[in-house]
Amino acid sequence: MSNNKFTNRLAKASSPYLQQHAHNPVDWFPWGKEALEKAKKEDKPIIVSIGYSACHWCHVMERESFENEDMAAIMNEHFVCIKVDREERPDVDQVYMDAVHAMGLQGGWPLNAFLLPDQRPFYGGTYFPPQGWAQLCNQIGKVFKEQRKELEKSAEGFMQTIGRSEVEKYGLESTSSQFTKEKLHEMAKKFAENFDLNKGGNNRAPKFPMPVTYGFLLREGVINQNQESLDHVERTLNHMAWGGLYDQVGGGFTRYSTDMDWFVPHFEKMLYDNGQLVSLYSEAYQVFKHPLYQQTVYQTIDWLAREMKSPENGFYSALDADSEGEEGKFYLWTESEFKTILGPDADLMMDFYNITSGNWEPQKNIPFKSDNNSDFAERHNLELDELEGIIKSTNIKLLQERAKRIRPGLDDKILTGWNGLMLKGLCDAFAVFGEEKFLTLALKNAQFILDHVHENGHLKRNYKDNKATIDAYLEDYAAVIKAFIALYEVTFDEVWLDHAKALTETTLSEFFDKDEELFYFTSNTAEALIARKKEIFDNVIPSSNAMMATNLYHLGMLLDIEEYTAKANVMLQRIDRVVTMAPQDLGHWASFYSQRTYPTAEIAIVSNEPIDDMHKINEQFIPNKVLVGKKSSDSSGLALLEGRLLINKESTFYLCYNKACQLPVNNANDIFKQLGKS
Repeated sequence: MSNNKFTNRLAKASSPYLQQHAHNPVDWFPWGKEALEKAKKEDKPIIVSIGYSACHWCHVMERESFENEDMAAIMNEHFVCIKVDREERPDVDQVYMDAVHAMGLQGGWPLNAFLLPDQRPFYGGTYFPPQGWAQLCNQIGKVFKEQRKELEKSAEGFMQTIGRSEVEKYGLESTSSQFTKEKLHEMAKKFAENFDLNKGGNNRAPKFPMPVTYGFLLREGVINQNQESLDHVERTLNHMAWGGLYDQVGGGFTRYSTDMDWFVPHFEKMLYDNGQLVSLYSEAYQVFKHPLYQQTVYQTIDWLAREMKSPENGFYSALDADSEGEEGKFYLWTESEFKTILGPDADLMMDFYNITSGNWEPQKNIPFKSDNNSDFAERHNLELDELEGIIKSTNIKLLQERAKRIRPGLDDKILTGWNGLMLKGLCDAFAVFGEEKFLTLALKNAQFILDHVHENGHLKRNYKDNKATIDAYLEDYAAVIKAFIALYEVTFDEVWLDHAKALTETTLSEFFDKDEELFYFTSNTAEALIARKKEIFDNVIPSSNAMMATNLYHLGMLLDIEEYTAKANVMLQRIDRVVTMAPQDLGHWASFYSQRTYPTAEIAIVSNEPIDDMHKINEQFIPNKVLVGKKSSDSSGLALLEGRLLINKESTFYLCYNKACQLPVNNANDIFKQLGKS
C-alpha cells in the first residue's frame, strides 16, 4: 500500500482510480490546465499514465514503480506527471492510444505516453517493469535536454498520423448502394469464420461477451431466417449464463473469461457489460423463450439493485476483481462451506454447481452449471419446481454467507453513458417481462440523470460526491438518447421523447461534422486536445457514431423528422464499405444495417391499458419497429397517433410499413400475422 506520508493533488480527484494514487510519492497531477501550463512554463516533457480501477496491470505498475520513492524522484525530476482515468476521460485516452498505435505498438492499459510540453507524443507503451521504467525515464530526461530535435521530429511524424480524419484514414466515402439482405448474410458469414461451435463465442481465449455481436446475429438470423446465426446466439448465451463468467450465486456478468469454456472469469463486474447483456438476454428470450434467459435477467437486475445503486438512484461503475489482495476471493467456495451452509441440500447443490475438492485451484471452486435446470431435475428425479425452489433457497443462504466476507473494491463514480446503457437494459427487460420493479428502477435512474447530470439539453459525463465535473462526450449523449427513446416506448410518456430530441439537437449543433457527416467524440465547446477524434469502431461499448445513427433513425421515425432519418442513412452509407468488409469491428453498425434491409414496422396502440398491450407486442421479436401508444381519452402530438381511434371499444393496433398501412386490428396476434409472422 502507498505510504500516507505523501499526498499529491489526486486526493481531490472525482475518480476513485485517481484517488488510489493520491499517496504515491510521484507528484501526480490530474489532466487539466494546471499541469499543462506547468509543463509549458518549465519547459518539461510530460508523462501521461492512463488506467482504470479494474485494471490489474495498472495496479502492478503502481505497486512496483509509482509507490517507489527512488523511481518517483526520477519521474518528478524530469517530467510533469499526469494520471488519467480512461473511464472519466475517454477523449484523452483515445488520442494517446491512437499515438501508441501510430508508433507500431500494441495498445492496452496501463497506457504510458511521453509528450513534449505542448502535448504532442514522441514515445509510449503499456506496462513497463520497474528497472526498464527507471532506465527509460532517465534516458528520455537526458535526450530531452541534449537531443530535443530528435524528439520533435518523432512527434511531428506521429502527429501526421493521429491528426488525419477517420474518413480519410478508413476511406469512408459515401456510397449509393442499396442495403440488402444478401450483404447482411455476407456479414454474418464473416462472423461465422470465428465461431466456437462447442461453447459459443469466438474460437479463442480470452472470451469477451461482446453483446453487439450477438445482437447483430440475432437480427440477421431472424431477418434472413439463418439458422446458423440463431444457433450460435443460443449456444453462446446458454454457455455464458451457465459458466463461471456469470455469478451463479448473486447475478451479474464478469468482464471476460480467461479460457475457452466461459469458466474462469476475470472477476470484475462492469456496469456497461451488464446493461447491454440485460438487453441482449431480454431480446433473446423473445426469440427462444428459454427460462434460463429470464432467470439471468431477473438475477442480474437483483444484483444491480442490491450492489450497484447509489442513494440518488445512479448506478456505480464497477466492482473490482480482487478482495484482500486475491483475485476472485469473494466469489469462491469450498466443499466444506457448501456442506455447512446447505445441510441436507449440499450434495445436490454441489452437483448442480460443480463443487469439488477444487474445480479451479485446490479448495477453491467457481460455481458453474453444466446444462439447463430441466435436464438436471430429470437426472435427479425431481420436479422442476422443486429443484428451482432449492436453487432459490441455496442462493439466498450463500448470498447471506458471502455478505460476511470482505467485499471487492467498488468504483463508485457514476458515468452517464454507462447509466444510459443500463437504463436501456431495464426498459428492454420491462418490455419483455412486464416486471414492475424493472420500470420503477428505470424511472428512478432516468430522474437521477435529469436531476444530477443534465441541464438545458446538455449532459455531464460523471457524478460523485454530489458533483458533476466533466462535460459529456458523444458516448454519453448517444446512450442516454437511446435509453430515453426506450423509456418512451415502455411508458408512452412523451416527455422522454422531448428530452431525447433536445439532447439530439445538442449533438447536432455541438458534435456533428457537416463536411464528413459523422459526429466528433467531443463537443465544439470542450477543451481542445491535440486531435479531435471520431469514434467509428465498437469497443466494449458500441461505437458512439453507430448509436447516434440508430438514434437519429429511430427518433426520426417516431417524431416524423425526415432530416434525422436522412442523416442516419447518409452516415450508414459512409460506413457501408467498411462494415461489409469488417463487420466484426462494427457490430452496432451491422445491426443498424440489418434494420435498413427490413421495413420498419410502425406500430400504434390506442387502448384503455396501452402498457398491457405494449407487453403483448413485445412477446415476439420484431427486428425493426417503432412503437407509439396512448389511452383512448388522451391527445398526442405524434404524427403516428394522428387520427388513431379506439375501434369496437377494444384495444386497437395500427400497423404501417413500407409506406403502406394495414387495416386496424383488435388483437396483437393479428399484427404479427400482418408482419408475415404466425
